[in-house]
Amino acid sequence: MSLKDKTVVVTGGSRGLGLGLVEALVSRGARVTVVARDQAALAAVKQRLGVAVIPADVTDKAAAQRILAEVRPDIVVLNAGATPRMGRLDQVSWADFTATWETDVKAGLYWIQAALNLPLERGSRVLVGSSGAAANGSPLSGGYAGAKRMLWFMARYANGVAEQKKLGIRFQAIVPLQIIGGTGVRRRRQRLRALDGRRARGVSGPVRRAASAPPIR
Repeated sequence: MSLKDKTVVVTGGSRGLGLGLVEALVSRGARVTVVARDQAALAAVKQRLGVAVIPADVTDKAAAQRILAEVRPDIVVLNAGATPRMGRLDQVSWADFTATWETDVKAGLYWIQAALNLPLERGSRVLVGSSGAAANGSPLSGGYAGAKRMLWFMARYANGVAEQKKLGIRFQAIVPLQIIGGTGVRRRRQRLRALDGRRARGVSGPVRRAASAPPIR
């Protein structure tokens, strides 16, 4: 699929993995709009990459509806999410445990609903960012793994709704298998792995592999 002149919205695209995605999309000729809360980070991305930017809270339902209606993207990348708050299960608070549900899942719900109810144009794609933790768990990250697993389900449910409504929109959960070096994402993963007693694995350079979530049975 050629990305040249495709209109793409990326949430959480001002830093980390999202910024890496924006850089890759721009290099392939896509017209990118970045949505994030940090206006200073957005200004820096706009100046460096020449992308459009919209400051917004991704968990704001009205903002999701407004942005998709205004931009009318061919592709939506739902990347924004909260950093999981670390803690052993017997010590973590409910607020920390549910932080990613209040951000990642809430935002996912609102943006998926907006895509279905607007709706986006036939042939559009919505890529829902998940994590390998959704398959393997992450015992020191509270409800993070469950939140990312829920996003898999939501992409599947959305495809069912799109088929029922004959919208021609495809939803796909994406699970990054390797981490972009130099963005801070790798360092966070190393910290999580170390706390979990496992060895971190990362690569430098661009993302080399990403996998669609396997069918949920």
